[in-house]
Amino acid sequence: MIEILFELLYYVINLYKWAIILAAVFSMLAAFGVLDTRNRMVWMIGDFLYRVTEPVLAPIRNILPSFGGIDFSPWVAVILIQIVIVPMLFRIELAITGGGWRPLVF
Repeated sequence: MIEILFELLYYVINLYKWAIILAAVFSMLAAFGVLDTRNRMVWMIGDFLYRVTEPVLAPIRNILPSFGGIDFSPWVAVILIQIVIVPMLFRIELAITGGGWRPLVF
């Protein structure tokens, strides 16, 4: 049962990672005028992606220095998910299913 829960959590985190990537691509395409944000459906998709990803990206933007109009916060978030969050999730699962604290020690 625990394995299923952690598998589901892994898939949700992976889906969120893709939402961050889609939001970055969407904002870039909207900035270059490829997507017309006056279209109601395009605006709704962009607004949804913004509302979903902004709680994670805003604190990262506050920490990163200004790079002159280039936003590196989506890529920092994706790297943090891949390098920190997912391995930590697997270690917590191993600690719970194995019954020890040793997997939690890096």
